[in-house]
Amino acid sequence: MRVERQFRENSPLSVLNPQPSTLFIKPGSLGDVVHALPVAAALHRAWPTARLSWVIDPRWEAVLEGNPAVAERIPFARENYRGPAGLLRAARWLAGLRHRRPDLAIDLQGLLRSALIAKASRAQRIIGLADAREGATSFYDQAAPVTATQHAVDRYLAVLPLLGIEIPAAPEFPLGAGKPIEAPADFILLHPYARGAGKSLTDAQIAGLCARLAPLSVVLAGFGAAPAGLPANVHDFTHRTSLAQLITLLRRARSVLSVDSGPMHLAAAVGTRLLSIHTWSDPRKVGPYSADAWIWQGGQLRPQRLDAPLQAERPLADADLDAIAAWTAD
Repeated sequence: MRVERQFRENSPLSVLNPQPSTLFIKPGSLGDVVHALPVAAALHRAWPTARLSWVIDPRWEAVLEGNPAVAERIPFARENYRGPAGLLRAARWLAGLRHRRPDLAIDLQGLLRSALIAKASRAQRIIGLADAREGATSFYDQAAPVTATQHAVDRYLAVLPLLGIEIPAAPEFPLGAGKPIEAPADFILLHPYARGAGKSLTDAQIAGLCARLAPLSVVLAGFGAAPAGLPANVHDFTHRTSLAQLITLLRRARSVLSVDSGPMHLAAAVGTRLLSIHTWSDPRKVGPYSADAWIWQGGQLRPQRLDAPLQAERPLADADLDAIAAWTAD
């Protein structure tokens, strides 16, 4: 193992260029891309003339549109590289990175494929997180120490001291401007869908919450199956928005109610009044990174605090829907 590949976790990583070109590897998921925005913003503040190229899943590119820290978006559609034929396409895609030779590659995905992307670029230095999986750390020149209890945003920010950059007291979440979309003049945005089992609201909970919010207008958004027979105050935008349009809706909403999901993290980033619903996920690690946001978890409705004790897991009850509707209408 070369000397420079030994982890020097307590000293800044030396780079040859004082404004290093950077390959920034964080393809997804949507929430993870939002969580990585403060790292790119801090790099841009420290190195304002440096070029940062972000490897990203095309589905999430709208998050980076107009971001002054990002000079280039490099699409990486993981679904195109599955199976035997996909491996050949992946090899060609990786070969296309060889000419880049950035001064620095930052791998925040922390998987074998993302480490291979960093290696294939022939970066002068590669850094990542110490808890990266699948042997990814063997490709790093240096790895940032992190803990299992840290919020995802704080975990990613841990790479900055390795570069001699101070972790910002107030992380920045610059987002794209979004795209126009017709919507009610005054509305609550409800995002009830998530990929994780048990995170999404049930049809009965969606309908019951919307009924409790009447006569306030509710925009139902996201990618899921909207229940039939919704109350008249509901505007069903399910499967009818692009990501850029969703960003616009989140900015325009008077309040956002969301389960633990990518759009919830977008809402926290834009600063809209937000209540995040956690049936089993830990809001200290994956909740909204905003002191202004609120949390429902374990039957308790409270302001978000990353140091708050975790409540017992349980699903929403009718009394919880009453409390959430009252908070929203307040």
